[in-house]
Amino acid sequence: MDRADIVHDNFLRRVAAGDLPAGNPPSGPLTGPQAVAVFRAGCLSRALDRTSRAMQKAGQGFYTIGSSGHEGLAAVATALRPSDVAFLHYRDAAFQIARSMQVPGQTIAWDMLLSFAASSEDPISGGRHKVLGSKALSIPPQTSTIASHLPKAVGAAYAIGAARRHRPEHATLPDDAIVYCSFGDASANHSTAQGAFNSAQWTSYQSIPLPLLFVCEDNGIGISTKTPKGWIRATFENRPGMKYFACDGLDMFETFRVAREAAEYVRTRKKPAFLHLRTIRLYGHAGADVPTTYLSRDEVEAEEAMDPLLHSVRLMEQAGALRPDEALAIYEDTCARTARIAAEAVKRPRLKTASDVMASLIPPKRECKPTNGPSAEARAAAFGGDMKAMDEPQIMSRIINWALTDLMLAHPEIVMMGEDVGRKGGVYGVTQKLTARFGPARMIDTLLDEQSILGLAIGMAQNGFVPMPEIQFLAYLHNAEDQIRGEAATLPFFSNGQYTNPMVLRIAGLGYQKGFGGHFHNDNSVAVLRDIPGVILAVPSNGADAARMLRECVRLAHEEQRVVVFLEPIALYPMRDLHADKDGGWMTRYPDPSEVIALGEVGVHGTGDDLAIVTFGNGTYLSRQAEKRLAGQGVKARVIDTRWLSPLPVEGLLQAVQGAKRILIVDETRHSGGVAEGLMALIAENCDVPLARLTAEDSFIATGPAYAATMPSADSIFDAAMAMMGKRA
Repeated sequence: MDRADIVHDNFLRRVAAGDLPAGNPPSGPLTGPQAVAVFRAGCLSRALDRTSRAMQKAGQGFYTIGSSGHEGLAAVATALRPSDVAFLHYRDAAFQIARSMQVPGQTIAWDMLLSFAASSEDPISGGRHKVLGSKALSIPPQTSTIASHLPKAVGAAYAIGAARRHRPEHATLPDDAIVYCSFGDASANHSTAQGAFNSAQWTSYQSIPLPLLFVCEDNGIGISTKTPKGWIRATFENRPGMKYFACDGLDMFETFRVAREAAEYVRTRKKPAFLHLRTIRLYGHAGADVPTTYLSRDEVEAEEAMDPLLHSVRLMEQAGALRPDEALAIYEDTCARTARIAAEAVKRPRLKTASDVMASLIPPKRECKPTNGPSAEARAAAFGGDMKAMDEPQIMSRIINWALTDLMLAHPEIVMMGEDVGRKGGVYGVTQKLTARFGPARMIDTLLDEQSILGLAIGMAQNGFVPMPEIQFLAYLHNAEDQIRGEAATLPFFSNGQYTNPMVLRIAGLGYQKGFGGHFHNDNSVAVLRDIPGVILAVPSNGADAARMLRECVRLAHEEQRVVVFLEPIALYPMRDLHADKDGGWMTRYPDPSEVIALGEVGVHGTGDDLAIVTFGNGTYLSRQAEKRLAGQGVKARVIDTRWLSPLPVEGLLQAVQGAKRILIVDETRHSGGVAEGLMALIAENCDVPLARLTAEDSFIATGPAYAATMPSADSIFDAAMAMMGKRA
């Protein structure tokens, strides 16, 4: 028999016979009606598990991962407020059901069964995934199975305190809310989880408000690997800055009491706490997983004998809240009602087309108060002596600094965070003076952990802030790229646009730095960013463009709720000259704050029709050098700066190359998986002219004299162009 059927039959038989497991008597503040409500939530969670398995066997349901054994989470939900945002473990159906009982007008069984059936009417994901989540219940959907939601929970908790100091226009979390974040004992070992715990403790240790309740649901096993007995307690009981609580999740009265104590501690002290909740896992891990293939039958049956619903029946009888026969009637009625609802849910429409699926990739625009920009007085006070320098050509790093200043003056909800962004002003001084101008609350010096930096940004975005996190070097993004791929980019997709986490992620990157750091400080791979649906990738090549594009990036985040990556070419930060020493050809004046380069707008230098050089970033600088030499050889060329690498500016590029007899793509990223592959495909599909590409080698970047040996140079661009012209270089 299926283990789910065995557990079901055991419950019916044992309750009818009065054969209930032993345990402590009920104690604590949980009232009789509350206990019955918790039990009802547990019954519905159990019925949904059984029904979803039946739906899958009938071909009417899809991936299943059950909550059976974790019904104690209903008592935890009852101890919290429905306005406390909850980032849930995937076994927390009982939590969501119990919370729905606190909010009028919910149809929780119908809603969850629509999700199980992958119906397009599913109110949380629109049929895109079987996820827990509800906008009305303050439960953002989670698709994570490896605790990647923990860093953003830290960020959301931080955002509550930050919003008390300055409440953003689009803030949603109450000032007295706490953030709830649950996960399994196996996930607690993941490096992402450990980083989040450390970040929470690091913040709390400095007495910075962080109202965050971590809940570890310890069922003793991760898929087939057992958690060592006592490991969670030993690891978390005495951590500095994070108070430890523990309870038996099989006892609803104890669970409610301890969960309420933990929540009250977090709410009043504004400090994180760790609630260690004992649970059991019934039926195996997920889907067709059969626990008896890696556990003995005795072990499996011993767990089943401790069914938390059986404990609940005993406890309610002892508390005088409900007789066993009444409990059995509730259970049977819930099972029958769930089956009836499921029979209707599987008939509801499902997604059919690619456009249906992709409709929520791009978040909806939101209404924003008009921003007129800072006053002349505010600018003068912020910039001080820098105002005089704005009339003179400047290097890119300084212009970005001024653009950030203007943007932070215009948008008080902008908060920057990252390693060294504040007091030091960044590795290259790009954020110098910003702490003096805006204070440490808006210029957050974080601990050295990229996952925590991005998690802070994601969490703050969910409370109305416009975060601008900084990753010091492009290569360091790879330590935390799942925070963008698996969290930030997927949230609107799996919530049907109901939840978003807009941000502008600034990264210093690309190659051509002389003699500094090797591949971790010179990284010319952007493939991971271009591979994430919905993410915008911008790469400026000069200071004026950087300022204008950065303004558009902030608009995209603020108004259109987009996740934007602004990749700043490190080697061009200090660049002054273009063709000759001290010619100042690569410096630009700071553009007026009203000037913007729109998404999809490309840059074009020159009008030559012999050759169009399509490039970006450092390639634009080098191609401009090659263009002058080509003119000396009678070759009339134009240089097209792509600027936006994802999505590619299709219309702008095709218009920019129109009339060119030949097209050369210059790509400083790698030959395999580089930007040129997309550009080649786009142009080949739309233009009938000779086409070639010059790319970096498939190699890491060296330190020392060979720092640029694997990438395009002005000489190699000139040679490739001359070859296309049929001329000898």
